[in-house]
Amino acid sequence: MSRIVKKKKEYIGLSPYALVFRGQNKVEKTIYRVIESNSTEVKEFNIKTLDELKALKNKKVLSWLNVDGLHDPKSMEEMSSIFKIPANIISDIMNPSLRPRVQLFENGIFLTIKMLQYKNNENFITDDNLSLIILDNLLISFQEETANVFDPIRDRIRKHNNKIRISGADYLAFGLLDIVVDNYIFIIGALGEQIEILEEKMTNNPKKELLDEVNIYKRELNFLRKKINPAKEMIISLSKLDTELIKVENKIHYKELQDNIAEATEFSDSYREMLYDQITIYHTTMSTKLNDIMRTLTVFSVIFIPLTFIVGVYGTNFEYLPELKWHSGYFMMWAFMIILTILMLWIFKKKKWF
Repeated sequence: MSRIVKKKKEYIGLSPYALVFRGQNKVEKTIYRVIESNSTEVKEFNIKTLDELKALKNKKVLSWLNVDGLHDPKSMEEMSSIFKIPANIISDIMNPSLRPRVQLFENGIFLTIKMLQYKNNENFITDDNLSLIILDNLLISFQEETANVFDPIRDRIRKHNNKIRISGADYLAFGLLDIVVDNYIFIIGALGEQIEILEEKMTNNPKKELLDEVNIYKRELNFLRKKINPAKEMIISLSKLDTELIKVENKIHYKELQDNIAEATEFSDSYREMLYDQITIYHTTMSTKLNDIMRTLTVFSVIFIPLTFIVGVYGTNFEYLPELKWHSGYFMMWAFMIILTILMLWIFKKKKWF
């Protein structure tokens, strides 16, 4: 299946409020993980029944609910009811192919973005969808499968009595988005190293095998750019939201996100241009080599034209050819042809034709 377009025929015409999972089921059972924190303590636990979710409402401490698995319509509908999340937003969360976007609703902010991972041994980029719901003192993150991408954030919450515990759900959301964008830059850097090595090989000894590698990196970089550019638009829109759910003191961090993802797009554009330059170098070098070969063949062709003429003359079947009676005629013909060849090569060299 295409990694860019993932629309299935059975999804065409569905209501925007239909709670239908439009992705590939990657977990057997939905997992609910909670971290509660304040300036003095941290609590971690798993939610086993949906009734336990109600206890997360209106808490004074910062809570982070992470949901792994989006395939259960009943549990998603229950969450919609408990946290007063509009059904159309829950429907969007259950659509992993949704384009990155941000939406303000009555009591919260909904946003979605693509998380990317780079399989270096395969030169292949995979994507997963991340959806966030920012509420008062509560952040809900939705992932397609259990992953360790956000373990650095969890470690910061566990080990440090710092800003992340007391700055609200909006700052915690920034932390998650920051990791996503940092992964963009990391992947671009990993691809960039390979592209720069490839450029050196292409300059020194362009081969068709290298052109195949260029096309692989071009495909992956185009896929990367199709994920990053919409994410950039989403982050810009998010930073412009006029809502109390994003505190004034935290807006500066969303500005930092803009700068980081702008850097990512600049890097991807630079490497994309580098790949196209490599393709140009390949074709130019091949064309130059072909010209060199054709020039060499032309030189030899021109040299053999008069020699062929001489041999043709003395290969005719006339009865009277005076030179045939000369005692050294054969050797004189060879000497003349050799002198003529040397003279022509000297003239070609002087004119810098080769």
